[in-house]
Amino acid sequence: MNTNESETLDEGLLRLHETGPEFQGWLSNHGPMAVEALVRHGEGDRVHRWIDVYRERLEERPGSYGRITAENWREALGDPRYLADWATYFGELLRERPWREVLAEWWPRMLPGITAGATHPVIRVGHAVRVLLAEGESGPRLAELAHGLGYWAARHQELPASVAALPAPASAGEALRAVQPVDDRSQGINYRLAQISRLPAWADTVPDEPEAVRERLASLVRAAVGYYATHAHGNPVMLVHAATAPNAVLRTLPALPRELWSASLGAAWTASAGVVASYAPAQGPLAPADTGGAGPEEMFARAAAHGDEHAIKLADTALDVVAADPEGPGLSAAARAVELIEPD
Repeated sequence: MNTNESETLDEGLLRLHETGPEFQGWLSNHGPMAVEALVRHGEGDRVHRWIDVYRERLEERPGSYGRITAENWREALGDPRYLADWATYFGELLRERPWREVLAEWWPRMLPGITAGATHPVIRVGHAVRVLLAEGESGPRLAELAHGLGYWAARHQELPASVAALPAPASAGEALRAVQPVDDRSQGINYRLAQISRLPAWADTVPDEPEAVRERLASLVRAAVGYYATHAHGNPVMLVHAATAPNAVLRTLPALPRELWSASLGAAWTASAGVVASYAPAQGPLAPADTGGAGPEEMFARAAAHGDEHAIKLADTALDVVAADPEGPGLSAAARAVELIEPD
């Protein structure tokens, strides 16, 4: 990012930090994630106009419920009444200690609850970590990490402990397609996740070398983007997170001690497979969307012009896949999001 882009990002984050992490009771505030992606991909000129429109649906930050400390945090974990207090607590920690140190301490505590908030908290953390690694620290960027970690802690939610491990195909794509959909889809994602009783044990075979773990996680992101390209009609908004959640973990790996990478792979698989189990289409796969010959820059510009935060975030992850595999499913997945998601 150049100086103007960095300033735009920080200004956008400051504006969005005046709002709460959720609205209408449980919907997640995607603003900081979308703004980071817009600036990252050269669409910074859109940021303030986009925030002007998006903020109309947001709500003010919730009030304090009670102070969180090093002594009582376990009692407050997973309690959304502490939404504001968790962000305050992480803000205090990040003022006292280096952000990587705080992240390394709290990451393993958070991972079992990776499906919290429909995976939005870990995705928000992934965007915050990406900009800290690539562009360096600033007050708004550290505050954004505090907000992301705080949201994750307040909404911390684990899958049922009794989930059975099924034999898994070797490839991530085949493993995702082998995930069995939940039976009752009459309610939202928390209701659906609670029904999961079995998942392919694709992440149980963990490579010994950290770089092999990273590549296995990258293969999951590629597979999830490919799954979206052909299966997004199951729910074009919610299935975005089957790809963006593991990519958030992948983006965070470089900031973590390598001994945490294996557990991160397992959690990323849980998140991606959990979303697929909840929203896999009853119909078969569709043919990939026509990209019209668009390259990465044009495809992201289409998502930015479309305006929906999920289309923007899916395109952002899809372009990561394109960078590693130009002939892969990334551009088609981004085109599918623009095609199926209602524009703002």
